[in-house]
Amino acid sequence: MKAAVVFEKGEMPRYVVDFAVPELHHEDEVLIAVSASAVKNLDKMRAVGKHYSTQNEEWKPKVVGGDGVGLLADGTRVYAIGVSGMIAEKAIVRKDQMVNLPEGIDDAIAAALPNAVMGSALALRFRANLQKGETVLINGATGVTGKIAIQIAKHYGAKKVIATGRNQQALAELLSLGADEILFLNQDEDVFMDEIRRIHHQNPIDVVIDYLWGRSAELILTALKGNGGFSKRTRYVSVGGMTGDTITLSSSILRGTDIQISGSGMGSWSRVELKLLITEILPQMFQLAAEGKLKLATVNVPLKDIENVWQQDIDGGKRLVILI
Repeated sequence: MKAAVVFEKGEMPRYVVDFAVPELHHEDEVLIAVSASAVKNLDKMRAVGKHYSTQNEEWKPKVVGGDGVGLLADGTRVYAIGVSGMIAEKAIVRKDQMVNLPEGIDDAIAAALPNAVMGSALALRFRANLQKGETVLINGATGVTGKIAIQIAKHYGAKKVIATGRNQQALAELLSLGADEILFLNQDEDVFMDEIRRIHHQNPIDVVIDYLWGRSAELILTALKGNGGFSKRTRYVSVGGMTGDTITLSSSILRGTDIQISGSGMGSWSRVELKLLITEILPQMFQLAAEGKLKLATVNVPLKDIENVWQQDIDGGKRLVILI
């Protein structure tokens, strides 16, 4: 079969036309004909063995891609999480990790949406426990997942969404997706913190969803720091570390502020939460996308061009999708 395969650890995937079709080994698995699979940072890191989930993995030639869209033998169109790599003509998936797709949703959108939903809806719903009428700050909102987070936060009933970003043009575009206020990260740090304090004073920030971590997280946490009086509880959820994996955190911020810090990602979700992702959250988000109420931009490329686009920088806020 045609597939994108990494043969040696650390190498880029290669386009091959004669890779072996994966074989089923368990009765809870099924083979699907893949039509589209999105390329995420997670896929790139796992492909070269740099993601924490691959640390103890025995290395052997493998197809890349963690999830995608395809057809079952009876013609049913589904999104599925792969047991085998998904950027290939055929892939093995588990029967309990498939979602039937609604009419009207494009294959590329259906392939690109779930990762962004995992990085936003699970954080908002399970870690932040977002309630209707609350205020949300999304740090690093100009990327694919940040854009989806804005829309899902509003869908879940957020009264106000504040978005930060490092690209002024991309940041301004977030207003059309539902952001109520935008903050430019590449400005004077004291000015940025004063803006956070102003917003927090006028309309206390209930939830922070952070895709950047690093220095911007330090600034936001410092700006939210209390002064010894009673403070409003803020749930701070780290989802990514695009600008740094570590921060310096003063203990006085935790002692002087009613703030809860947690993370949302692979390994932090419970079995119950992942089951709800498949049975409830993704079907709802696919339907919203089919109705045009959830927007996501993709760059679509055929499988044969995988070697040319794997390391290509895609315009901010768009997801690369490989069409099989």
